Amino acid sequence: MGIFKMRRMSGKFFTFIGVTFFIFLMFVYRNIPCGPSSKYLMVPKADKVIYRDQQPIPYHREMPLIFIGGMPRSGTTLMRAMLDAHPEVRCGEETRLIPRVLGMRTNWERSEIEKKRLIEAGITDEVIDSALSAFILEIVALHGEAAPHLCNKDPFTLKSSVYLKKLFPNAKFIFMIRDGRGTVHSIISRKVTITGFNLNDYRQCLTRWSTAMEMMYSQCLQVGADQCMPVYYEQLVLQPELWMRRIIKFLDIPWNSSVLHHEDFIEKPGGISVSKTEKSSDQIIKPVNLEALNKWVGHIPDDVRKDMAKIAPMLRTLGYDPEANPPNYGKPDPKIADNTLHIQQNVEFWKKREEELLKRDQNSHRGPPPVGPHI
Repeated sequence: MGIFKMRRMSGKFFTFIGVTFFIFLMFVYRNIPCGPSSKYLMVPKADKVIYRDQQPIPYHREMPLIFIGGMPRSGTTLMRAMLDAHPEVRCGEETRLIPRVLGMRTNWERSEIEKKRLIEAGITDEVIDSALSAFILEIVALHGEAAPHLCNKDPFTLKSSVYLKKLFPNAKFIFMIRDGRGTVHSIISRKVTITGFNLNDYRQCLTRWSTAMEMMYSQCLQVGADQCMPVYYEQLVLQPELWMRRIIKFLDIPWNSSVLHHEDFIEKPGGISVSKTEKSSDQIIKPVNLEALNKWVGHIPDDVRKDMAKIAPMLRTLGYDPEANPPNYGKPDPKIADNTLHIQQNVEFWKKREEELLKRDQNSHRGPPPVGPHI
């Protein structure tokens, strides 16, 4: 009797399994594309991961990437170094690739002929957006060490802030602003090559600065205050703790006082990697100081200085007085004044540090980051 009962229960079990399997097959059959009218869908794989201390960190389009930008020589490198000092953030060196691919996309958009050719070939906006977002995400995630919060510092990326917000809807943008006279003097004196800038002509460079800033300022306004934060270089230098607390809060990252001592983390494991090819690398090895604020005073030709308001109208728009020479940027934090005095009194020490940095091979301190499998 017991054996018969067990057989009957086994039969019911196998009947249940059989019915379930049949339903599964019918479901699969109904969803298999067939016939000429069927459409196949390309489905991306799950999020990828990078590893930090053997812990996986997923990266994807919806994560709150941080983009730091503005004109070159406007404090973008200082900003990224201060954030890189945070144990949960990694920016790293400029990629140089991201603004170039964004520029290529802009050129495609501007050319009616090229745009038509792309559409005829099936290269729609959706295809381009998908490809560029994947490319940019891979570059940002894999060109440095893993971290919970990833950021990119390529100054001219902020010319495409609105588009980047479309690709990465939760991204945050830090728009670095500096007095155009200081920016242009630094570009010319340090011989920073920028397409379209004549390094022998202050008037032309200031005009170009104003045009570029107008574009990035407009983009920041369109992105909105929730996602784009203007940061004035002068104010960051004068009152770094006040401004870093605001910036960290804006980025929704836990506060860590290490951001106020970035110089202690240069070339340290998990700290700040620097590139000898970037013009500001020799400066970020120093603590925040006032040396660069008024370096431009006395170097701009008189005829350019007299026409400043017309040459660079964005100065007034951004709150600078084009007639002030030198302007009063504000009062520094006492710690910053002490830093500046220390640097001035120890010129040889900092000069030696700069020479050591220039001699160091920019890639000798780290290898490629480990890449995790798909999850």
